[in-house]
Amino acid sequence: MNRRRLLLGAGAAGVLATFGGVAGAGYVMLSGDRPLALVYRGPAACAGCSEAVAALLRGTPSGFRTEFCGPGEERALSADSLAGAAVYAQPGGGDVRQAWRRLRGHAEDVRDFVHGGGNYLGFCLGAYLAGADPGFGLLIGVGVEGYIYSAGATVHDTADTVVGVDWRGRRRHMFFQDGALFRPRPGASVTVLATYDTGGAAAVVTGYGSGRVGLVGPHPEADQSWYADVGLTNPDGIRFDLGHDLIESTLREP
Repeated sequence: MNRRRLLLGAGAAGVLATFGGVAGAGYVMLSGDRPLALVYRGPAACAGCSEAVAALLRGTPSGFRTEFCGPGEERALSADSLAGAAVYAQPGGGDVRQAWRRLRGHAEDVRDFVHGGGNYLGFCLGAYLAGADPGFGLLIGVGVEGYIYSAGATVHDTADTVVGVDWRGRRRHMFFQDGALFRPRPGASVTVLATYDTGGAAAVVTGYGSGRVGLVGPHPEADQSWYADVGLTNPDGIRFDLGHDLIESTLREP
């Protein structure tokens, strides 16, 4: 078993059971330090987005310890830094092409990390960047595009809003701002965790080499401040179980 697949089995199984999932046989108990998740923080992420993703990771049953990486951080985004991590998380941000200009020099390191057994988590912009036009090129058999441009979309502009999704068959709501839509191609090995009202995929988990890729278009990491700052309310309340499910499902053995 690849060392990046080691998880806190009991807690992860609990999250999966909540949504009807089954914990994989690859789960084993960790001893010593909690698994490390590196979260990008820098000009390719929006203010507060990196911190929200880090808080989400720390709150999972797997109980990650988190460190930020990127320009100006103690850890650079590099092959050496990634070698000690179980997860690399790319949070939300602004324009995809502008972000890519800042990240493209790290693409090979990120691809090698995931291909060798690491886990990539992409939230909104981070989900777009998992693609290849432009992006890290981590998606095989999955297209990614903007939900607001898709046929039948219930949101038609880039303003902050709340969007409804069906997450494992349950109606839920999340903060949304120009999030991604995923299009698995026939025969692709993809788990769809959530769909928009159009039936298009809003959250997916797939593989890349020996690693795993978990992506979500909306923002399950959004805390109360996100909603309050723009005068929005989530009818479900502020809950983080959907984000935890995305993370633990990504870390499961395939």
